[in-house]
Amino acid sequence: MPKTFVPVECLTPNSEQGPGLKILMLCWEYPPNVVGGLSRHVFSLSVHMAKMGYEVHVITAGNDMLPAFELMDGVRVHRVKPINEMDRNFLSWIGGLNLAMAFNAERLAQEIRFHLIHAHDWLVGAAAIALKELWSIPLLTTIHATELGRNNGIHTETQKFIHEKEQQLITASNQIIVCSEYMKEHLTSVFKGVSDAIAIIPNGVEAPATTEDRAMLFPERNKKEYIFSIGRIVKEKGFQTMIEAASIAKENNLDYFFVIAGKGPMLDTYRSQINDRQLTNHIMFIGYITDEQRNAYVADSQLIVIPSLYEPFGIAALESMILGKPTIVSNTGGMKGIVKHLQTGLLMNPGDPESMLQQIQFLKENPIIAKEIGLKGREIVKSLYGWKRIASETARIMEDTVINSQVKDLL
Repeated sequence: MPKTFVPVECLTPNSEQGPGLKILMLCWEYPPNVVGGLSRHVFSLSVHMAKMGYEVHVITAGNDMLPAFELMDGVRVHRVKPINEMDRNFLSWIGGLNLAMAFNAERLAQEIRFHLIHAHDWLVGAAAIALKELWSIPLLTTIHATELGRNNGIHTETQKFIHEKEQQLITASNQIIVCSEYMKEHLTSVFKGVSDAIAIIPNGVEAPATTEDRAMLFPERNKKEYIFSIGRIVKEKGFQTMIEAASIAKENNLDYFFVIAGKGPMLDTYRSQINDRQLTNHIMFIGYITDEQRNAYVADSQLIVIPSLYEPFGIAALESMILGKPTIVSNTGGMKGIVKHLQTGLLMNPGDPESMLQQIQFLKENPIIAKEIGLKGREIVKSLYGWKRIASETARIMEDTVINSQVKDLL
């Protein structure tokens, strides 16, 4: 594709000129295919950018249950199947997905001149790098988490492979976005060549319009008060700490009941531990729930605990705080930048059940302060983490990246 300089006024949307940048987003998950928080992030970002007048195309993984193309809330969603979609080896499956993404993007490029590629994590890195080289347009990458961070080190050949793919994607990117100061420090200490190309833009959240009736969702324990948590059921989310806290609560005859929602590879293991340790009257993993159900559980809970061992940002904390619930989070990663202790929430030591129980006890013994903390938390989230604001900041970074790339080509 020829390198043609596009003046900045032609890239910025307005009511007279219509759409500005044509953006190709690559993400391996997108609603209704939801694996984790990545899907919701890309959905909210792309929808709000489409509302602002940008032409947003998302290429993502598909299946026989979903259409190959769909216009969703102004976003053009293209779904592809990996060329080896039945392969049970995840790395091979991802490789096939990237090939399918690149082939689909090449077909789109016959009719659309994209200004920018926006990749989300290493999972789509191969396709993103290939398309950048093919089209000679800039690549923006959002790093949501790293393999080293998730596993507290690189210990296996698979982890080493993923870590190398992350480095390749970062090296090839014109601009990097991370969600917190913690993640910026993490990337600059772990990867090469990123110190001058990192922007910090937090994740976002919107206040729900309505919530479902929790009594209909949880009839067997309708009158029982509970402490709620949610997240992907993996080690780094720290739910083992909640199991230990439930055990201590049982030993000390504390009337605490923990409810944890989410799916993931550790779900059966944690449920077995609860049965083996006879903790079924103190803690419960309820599995996957919808966003509407999550809001209902949050709204009806006493308080929220997000006990992550590793958390680049902490979207689950925002989703609780926006509903005005006093929220306890681990003093780690991006969450310690969201919560101010005893003001907008409480901080616990990561992996420390005693610390968790101390924060819970404080909130239970001080209901007026707990309510004030919940209200302050809601106000700070509404003012700083709305998606309209975050999409605007991202759009500015995108426009700057396109202009800087084109100026560089002319020099």
